[in-house]
Amino acid sequence: MLTPMDIHNKEFKKGFRGYSEEEVDEFLDKIVTDFEKLYKENNETKERIAIVNEKVESYSSIEKTLQNTLIVAQSTADEVLSNARKKAEAIISEAHEQAKRIIDTANNKVLEVNTEHQDLRKQVQIFKTRFKTLLESELEALNQELKDV
Repeated sequence: MLTPMDIHNKEFKKGFRGYSEEEVDEFLDKIVTDFEKLYKENNETKERIAIVNEKVESYSSIEKTLQNTLIVAQSTADEVLSNARKKAEAIISEAHEQAKRIIDTANNKVLEVNTEHQDLRKQVQIFKTRFKTLLESELEALNQELKDV
């Protein structure tokens, strides 16, 4: 690639009806000035492009890291949710079993109380019958004594 110094140091041979040396030098000076400016801008642009490319690579790396992090986070969240569901199901199952045991215990207690109630009713009936029989026999004995008197 041509540099501004190449243009500045370029010398032309003089020919028989050549161009005005002063005009050529003046025009070359303008070209050198413009070319230097463009050359510097080009170098600055290349540097900026290199910096931007580095940033793009850095951002790409960050993006990949974030994507991997999101995948891991999603996987972890799915696992936590699955474990929570399993634990909830186990708790519910245990609660159902405990409720069944409590109901069975209560039903057995009701049966026991009913049986005890029936036994007590029978005992009361037996007591009434015995007491009535006792009273009747005492009354009959009293009546017998009264007749004998």
